[in-house]
Amino acid sequence: MKTEQTDTADLPLIDLDATAQAEMVGTGAATPMDLLRAAITRCEALNPALNALASLDADAARQRAERLAPGGVFHGVPTLLKDLLAWPGLPIGLGSRLMAGQVAPQGSAYTEALEAAGLVVLGKTTTSEFGLLGTTEPLATGATRNPWDPTRSTGGSSGGAAAAVASGMVPVAHASDGGGSIRGPAALCGVFGFKPGRGRTRPAGIPPEAPLAGILSDHCLSRTVRDSATWLRATEAEGLPDPLPGPAALAGDPPAGLRIGWFAQDCFGALPEPEVLAGLEQTVALCRSLGHQLVPVEGPRLDRAVAGQAMFDLMAMTTAGMIDMLAPGLEDAADLLEPYTRWLADHGRGLAPSRIGEAMQVIAASGAALTACLDGLDLLLSPTIPFTAFPLGAFAPGTANKVLRAHFERSAAYTAPASLAGCPAMSVPLHLAPSGLPVGSHFTAPAGGDALLFRLAFQLERAAPWLPRLQALSRNLAWRRS
Repeated sequence: MKTEQTDTADLPLIDLDATAQAEMVGTGAATPMDLLRAAITRCEALNPALNALASLDADAARQRAERLAPGGVFHGVPTLLKDLLAWPGLPIGLGSRLMAGQVAPQGSAYTEALEAAGLVVLGKTTTSEFGLLGTTEPLATGATRNPWDPTRSTGGSSGGAAAAVASGMVPVAHASDGGGSIRGPAALCGVFGFKPGRGRTRPAGIPPEAPLAGILSDHCLSRTVRDSATWLRATEAEGLPDPLPGPAALAGDPPAGLRIGWFAQDCFGALPEPEVLAGLEQTVALCRSLGHQLVPVEGPRLDRAVAGQAMFDLMAMTTAGMIDMLAPGLEDAADLLEPYTRWLADHGRGLAPSRIGEAMQVIAASGAALTACLDGLDLLLSPTIPFTAFPLGAFAPGTANKVLRAHFERSAAYTAPASLAGCPAMSVPLHLAPSGLPVGSHFTAPAGGDALLFRLAFQLERAAPWLPRLQALSRNLAWRRS
């Protein structure tokens, strides 16, 4: 990228999280249109360099900002949605050439909650095709580049959202997670990524009877803990017996003397890269300095041949069913799909229907392995992802299918157990490696432990704040254009 001075009128807004921006609207210091204008300017300036946007509809966003009803917790705050979530009237590309030109006719209870929160949706962020790969380099939109180093990946599948938030396009953005797709990109891009526990949020359009429905989670990527907590409160399922307290209550109740089990080996027994291991050790020391008890443990262990195959088979059958639903009878559908997606769908069509039940039993047993590890502990701590951001192209579409599958398993080997168990988990951006790339720390709580995770996250944010790092990154990027 060449350095070029740009309009800096919106630089103060880059420094503000979504909560602070909403407070400006509430006090009359800014209008929703002011926030929107600044966000559009940043998106148009930064996206040519980062390619984080699958679509941008500034006119629709302006209309939305003009008709906003007051009262939402994020009143007037601009945001972006991952292009796997349907929003009425916006394109729904799913990261695939198969969906080119498609517009969502309706949303879901989840998007209705986002609308009630007062968020102004600007457009969609990039994702791997159908969210299947651990990097965001789909043929449909091209590679998304990491703001910390544009030669490197953002991870997947919420890579566009992570790049948008880290760069300051928007302060908070929707993301989704089926095995680590919120937490992995959060770690690689240095932002906060929380995966809610099973059943915590409103339905986002996935039929409850779908095989992967209990594994998938919708939430956000954010620059601050309070924005993530506020987003979750806005999208929580109705009638929960333990609704999440407000951010102020969570921040004002720091945990004391937690018993945290920590481990370095992933669920298949592999160690992370040295920079990531060093980050884990620094987090152990930080938590000890806060008065918590850090206990070395062996993390959850899964049999790759059994658990890995079960997850692969479920993804394959789900992908095959999705393609058949989206493009029934379309003769050239296969030609519009990436090679890995075709391979996965073909595998799914070759499996007996009974395999769904068998695989789900394996998934349940695999989740139980994590639950067993939490026995006698308050939380588990590990790396989020075993490496820092890797070079673009290393795992792009067209790479050998078995290599892409192995990379997905490696990428999710710390995060997937929490998804399989339905436990809440988070990636906290506590460190920069000597290379200058972010390193995330992964915490997992037992089922129902969402509030405990947020209380710890607030405590960690106070002890080792990362927002100044992101503000500096955004200010640097604000002076650059592709």
